[in-house]
Amino acid sequence: MFDVEHALGMYALGYCTLLAESIYDKSALAPLMPVIESCHIYLIGYVPRITLEIARQDGDGIHLTYSVLGNEHTLAYPVPEGYVLKEEEDRYCLEDSAGEAYWLNPDEVQQRLSRETGGIDFNVKYIGQAYGHDGSRNALDRLLKHETLQRISLLGIPDGYRLAVLLLSIQPSNQLYTVFNPFAKNKDEDGERVKSGLDKLYNTSEAERTTLYEASLIRYFYPEYNKEFKDSFPSTNLKVLKDCYSKDFSALVAEICIDELPFRLRSETVEPRNYHIIRHDLHETADRRMFFGL
Repeated sequence: MFDVEHALGMYALGYCTLLAESIYDKSALAPLMPVIESCHIYLIGYVPRITLEIARQDGDGIHLTYSVLGNEHTLAYPVPEGYVLKEEEDRYCLEDSAGEAYWLNPDEVQQRLSRETGGIDFNVKYIGQAYGHDGSRNALDRLLKHETLQRISLLGIPDGYRLAVLLLSIQPSNQLYTVFNPFAKNKDEDGERVKSGLDKLYNTSEAERTTLYEASLIRYFYPEYNKEFKDSFPSTNLKVLKDCYSKDFSALVAEICIDELPFRLRSETVEPRNYHIIRHDLHETADRRMFFGL
């Protein structure tokens, strides 16, 4: 319909993964707080329980056998000369010649298990946000007194799974996707459509961006315990989309494309994937769906 069409883009820039029971351990969370303080989006879900069954050392390094949902997977790691595998009180460690103990980063182990087995998925059950006044609240602040998190926990976690949370921070500025179509019916002779796109790019507040990102994820993953936005987003009736419609944007894009995530994200309606690029058309007519309808 128009020779200039815009889509507003947002993506997750940082993250933190936690088991639900660990959100109350202030001392353990202290090193993570610089990241957590920037996270205003949270996802609650199930992840498979990963158990180290046995570790052994030979000339090639160490071999670690993990059980996940009834299946066993063995990972091999090289070990520097002089390091010895030891087991103490049902825990393994690598000890050097000076008696110092070391072990693998559990997040890196889970990343590798996820890549090699394709069986480590985060099943999204609820999505929310915490922002407060001028970003004064982070996702952890909200989760500490979160009724839905407590409800999910009390209803019982499926066998072989644990309840976990994924905290996300959104990039501090928007992205603008623009299509220029010389064959459109209506021409932007005075540059107003270009100007509207730039206005939205530079004048979307962080609070607005947080809500738009949250709503985009909820509509996409369609989590079991969410109610708002599941069937009402996008809509001209939503206050958070008022500016997008007034500037006549065509679409929204919300991305979760983080290489280091130790699992794939999925829900009951979305297949497990390493990357999720979520696209929402803001108009129903075919001639306004030029971004994703080609």
